[in-house]
Amino acid sequence: MHDEARETGRLDPARDGAPRRRHGRGRRRRYNFHADGNGSGATERGSDGATYAALDLGTNNCRLLVARPTQEGFRVVDAFSRIIRLGEGLAASRRLSAPAIARALEVLSICRDKMHARGVTRARLIATEACRAAENGPEFCARVQEETGLKLETIDRETEATLAATGCTPLVDPQADGVILFDIGGGSSELVRLARSAPTRHGPPAPQIRAWMSLPLGVVTLAERHGGVKVSRDLYETMVREVAALIDGFASRNGDGLDRLHMLGTSGTVTTIAGVHLALRRYDRRRVDGCWMSDAEVSRVVERLLAMSYEDRVANPCIGADRADLVLAGCAIFDAIRRAFPCERVRVADRGLREGMLVQMMREDGVWAAAEAEA
Repeated sequence: MHDEARETGRLDPARDGAPRRRHGRGRRRRYNFHADGNGSGATERGSDGATYAALDLGTNNCRLLVARPTQEGFRVVDAFSRIIRLGEGLAASRRLSAPAIARALEVLSICRDKMHARGVTRARLIATEACRAAENGPEFCARVQEETGLKLETIDRETEATLAATGCTPLVDPQADGVILFDIGGGSSELVRLARSAPTRHGPPAPQIRAWMSLPLGVVTLAERHGGVKVSRDLYETMVREVAALIDGFASRNGDGLDRLHMLGTSGTVTTIAGVHLALRRYDRRRVDGCWMSDAEVSRVVERLLAMSYEDRVANPCIGADRADLVLAGCAIFDAIRRAFPCERVRVADRGLREGMLVQMMREDGVWAAAEAEA
């Protein structure tokens, strides 16, 4: 995957292009990049106030987002994403491998330098399933701090589900009663039943979580278990059934009122499906984030992907070599969710944990509360 670049971080894509007013509130302390508690070497922040960073080190990807608050949400000033496959081989060995650790350290050093260059004053750096599951996860995090100065926080699954919901809440249709939110990760996947959020004058709405669950598998673990290069229809259905068995209980308790809900998906799987559906010649976040797909349209894309050879998937500009062996495992997880929660439409989110972290930090700092007082 190419390094990520975004021109806008507005929380509601329907409002892109509207005038933005920067908001300068927030904590003024410099972020502790180093284990000794000093942030030396960072460029001074601009006069417009605090600069926030959110880093998500997942089983498959490492993602960074740097942003500054606005009245409505935040404006992205830097973004970076790289597939590193930190959890490669983890299911079999229960350990992070030396090559995966080396890849992670290289990319985390890039993220550290970007945060320094942008003058970040407040940050949160999280690690998810790979570090939760690995026997050498704590050892890896200690090495990251020693070699890069970045202190990772290994979050639990409930926190992961909450952050995903916080980041995606602005995409909930206000006319719906709520959503079934899903986040298909590399090593785990989260499902959240969200009720309708109360409207806000400034900043994004807070998520109203009715129920949540975490599946102990994601695209990397499922593809490693069943194979991702040559995927027959029988093998695909085997993957779907495996995931469905884990979802059934949650679906039976939370599957009421689906005619008044829609699905909301955040992950490489659902954004890839949207990119293929839109026939993009190259991935374009501005067209994908916030787009709607019907259940029938999703089914047609999945059928296309199942009919493709591995080489065809590699050649597709919205899949590529980095995702070609993972995308069908992701589709199997998505299909299991769709069958458990048969909603007529899904909204696609190219956002999630990082945006959730940014929103939480800014909310804690009273960014939008101050805007309310000024209004």
